[in-house]
Amino acid sequence: MSVSFVQHRIQAEARARKLALERSATTEVRIADIYKYFPFRLFGLNRDALQDLARIEFDAELELCRVNPEMLEQYIDMKRGGFRTGFISDTYWNTDQLAQLLRSCSPGLTWDFLYASCDHGSSKSEALFGAYLAEQGIDAASSFHVGDNHNADIKGARRHGIRPRYYPQASAALASKLQRETSIFELLCPDQPSRLDCGARTLRRAVTARSAEQSPAFNLGVTVLGPVMAAFDAFIEARRTALAREGARVAIGFLGRDGLLPYRVWQASHDETGAYLEINRRVSLVGSADTLEPLSELLSRVVKIDAPTFVDIVKVQPPAVMNFFAQYPDGIASGRELADALPDLMDPREITDIAAGIRSRLLAYIRAKIANFDDCTDLILVDLGYSASVQKSLRRIFDREGIRTRLHGVYLLTLDDAFDDVADDDTAEGLISDRIVTPHVKRMLIRNVALLEQLCCSDEGSARDYRGGEVLREGDQRPAAQLALANEVQSGALAYASRARDLAPRYALQPDADPAVAARWATAVLGRLLLLPDDDELVLLGGIRHDVNLGTQALAPLLDANLINDCIIARGLSTACTAPAPPMWLAGSFAALSPSHAYLYTLFGANRLPANVFGEAQCGTLQVGLFGHDGQAALEPVSVYHTGLGDLRLRIPLSRRMAVATIALPLAKLTRHGMLHGITVQYGESAAKAAESSNLKTVAEARLIDAGLERRGRQFRADTDDGMLLIPVDGVEAAVAIYTIALTALDHDRILAVEDRDDNRAPAATLSWRNANDAKATSAE
Repeated sequence: MSVSFVQHRIQAEARARKLALERSATTEVRIADIYKYFPFRLFGLNRDALQDLARIEFDAELELCRVNPEMLEQYIDMKRGGFRTGFISDTYWNTDQLAQLLRSCSPGLTWDFLYASCDHGSSKSEALFGAYLAEQGIDAASSFHVGDNHNADIKGARRHGIRPRYYPQASAALASKLQRETSIFELLCPDQPSRLDCGARTLRRAVTARSAEQSPAFNLGVTVLGPVMAAFDAFIEARRTALAREGARVAIGFLGRDGLLPYRVWQASHDETGAYLEINRRVSLVGSADTLEPLSELLSRVVKIDAPTFVDIVKVQPPAVMNFFAQYPDGIASGRELADALPDLMDPREITDIAAGIRSRLLAYIRAKIANFDDCTDLILVDLGYSASVQKSLRRIFDREGIRTRLHGVYLLTLDDAFDDVADDDTAEGLISDRIVTPHVKRMLIRNVALLEQLCCSDEGSARDYRGGEVLREGDQRPAAQLALANEVQSGALAYASRARDLAPRYALQPDADPAVAARWATAVLGRLLLLPDDDELVLLGGIRHDVNLGTQALAPLLDANLINDCIIARGLSTACTAPAPPMWLAGSFAALSPSHAYLYTLFGANRLPANVFGEAQCGTLQVGLFGHDGQAALEPVSVYHTGLGDLRLRIPLSRRMAVATIALPLAKLTRHGMLHGITVQYGESAAKAAESSNLKTVAEARLIDAGLERRGRQFRADTDDGMLLIPVDGVEAAVAIYTIALTALDHDRILAVEDRDDNRAPAATLSWRNANDAKATSAE
């Protein structure tokens, strides 16, 4: 009802201003004029409630408005300098209400003049400045006006000869981010009001306005990552306070490497009370093992692994394992194959000896990093997330060593269904939990979280072992430029956190007063960056490579728009939305295609992309020619599908035994004027497996041969229905290959789906569409 109320209130104002313009050539109205057009009955009210609604809205205005300290300081300085000083406002509040609002924000405030546009029947863009100059008897050239609306304040003042100063509430870039964040909020948190945020956006505008423009990376930290980290910092503090209130002796450990930025934010405001612990999943899991199962679980997640990497993880060289690697080309096997074979390659006693050594060295490291560790009753582990794997491993290590310290995981993002096996005395909770967004949304965020990990990460290699209370690290393969960019972003985030702490009390703002509201807006801010990045952010961040960090030296790309485009061609939009990594930043890869692609991906992740709208529907068949190496030719009918975006797809399955050398595709029978988006090839041991394959190849445009077609770039045109596209067929790598052709028809409006016939096949070379010049449904060959 609140959302409906707000929208009707906005519509009422639009109607009131439109009618005022028609009647008196001005759009100026008072609050009572607005509520005349409000639908009272819809909300169980009668028209006698008009004044009550106007009064209640003014009460809300009094409660929500804040003085801008910088503007107040300038105002007081001008008064002290002997200038006649006052206020001119475009507003539906009358002069008395405007005076009350000003003094509510700043008690004791005085002025020499006060102008409310609704009392003068003219705005600043019209004649209000002229009325002020005439009534006050002021020379325009000696008058000075400060305002935040470029059209009304700046252009309006200049038109009357008044010197203006532009004070924007938000830069164009920040305003765009805020608008996208509201859209993301309403999509990811649909049952919550998006208009109130406990002052979080007001604080962001204030901090940004007082932050000098620096590098794009620094500005990203100030405007986006800083607010998220500030909310997370408040969440950590709330958990620490709650434990301390219960009488616990609490220590806090921030897990490296991507816990570094939360650690830096914490240290800057909490007198260096936290510890930075370089403990990763791999080291803690092996250290907690008493069977081969944890090691097998870890290895199963590794795409490729070789003998040196295995030795680096477990610190031993079992002969049977070395022989296992020797059987594979270049000594590289899949992690899954190694995990399945491991029980036959290692004696379980070997892993228990390895684990005991790691536990001893790890505990010595923890005691060196956390003063009085053995006196702590509770240890808070802070990390970005997600399933508390390090926390669970540390619990097993503590239990084996007789350490009764309780563990409390505090995470930015959580997979909450992974917490059921957390020990009974321990806890795990996330700022962005499944109570804030749905599990569908959470998995979409985590699928794209690699970008956040790289921005929060330290610039040192991952921990591989410990010695004498010190960490031993792997080499770091990330480029120096990437590390410098991450440091610059982190500097901006730290600057935001520091300035926000200073400014929040001055503005009487408490953005973290309501933990649920703070969590929802942290979701919107982070979700906007991960899911709907703008072009500047894609340019800034698109070159980052993700450190896989499982004992490998692999760096995976964040972005690969070409791969996603090929996946859309071959398998459709919805399937592309579930593409496996890499690319690590899937939403960014969609955004690199277009902003609308990124939004469609976000809709999919929010479970708002219906398959029967954005999927494929058959709209006819087409006879294609298949020419063999021996000169033999055959015509085969293939189905034609249209997509939810109006494109056409043809899939041509070929078997190895068909020995096809060339596909002759009669494009002109589909459309004489169109756009060819691409041709992809998938391989598999059966048609079903080929269709499911995400291992795609593309046919280069330069290899295509035109017969009766004219192609320029992606566009093609044919003068007759005989125009053909000849596609060369390479040797089929598996039993079946599927060639998929994606195009858009440009010479008619809309291809229509056709019902299946009894033989499940529409007439050959037939399509149905709605003609642009003739609204009737027609069909043509």
